[in-house]
Amino acid sequence: MRAVLDTNIFVSAMLSTLGPPARIIDAWQAGRFELVTSAAQIDEFKRSLRYDRLRPYVSRSAAGRIVNGLRARAVVLKRLRIGVEAPDPGDAHLVATALASGADFLVTGDEALLAMKRVGTTRVISARDFAATLAR
Repeated sequence: MRAVLDTNIFVSAMLSTLGPPARIIDAWQAGRFELVTSAAQIDEFKRSLRYDRLRPYVSRSAAGRIVNGLRARAVVLKRLRIGVEAPDPGDAHLVATALASGADFLVTGDEALLAMKRVGTTRVISARDFAATLAR
């Protein structure tokens, strides 16, 4: 099973070790699914960790471990198709990653992305629904 995780899933997992996002990251680290990301998303994740509102809650070492884990263990797409449409242009890289990788799932907390329901053959689902899928 292949999945693309929205950056908000990674950030949520770092802010709380409980809940679906943390269970999803644990499942990925245990090899329960193949994670697909992109260089653009890794850059976005690193930028988001520098936001003032997150700094008090996320240690640099924990953030570094996640980034290094992504680079080492995820499928990282270097180039993505340009011009892919998404409800928010800032999410186009997620849609492009899902399309390019043939992922089974795009997991997000973003309501506009969730409303798409599908991106090509990729199902767009919430963290709660993906965690439930992994628990089966």
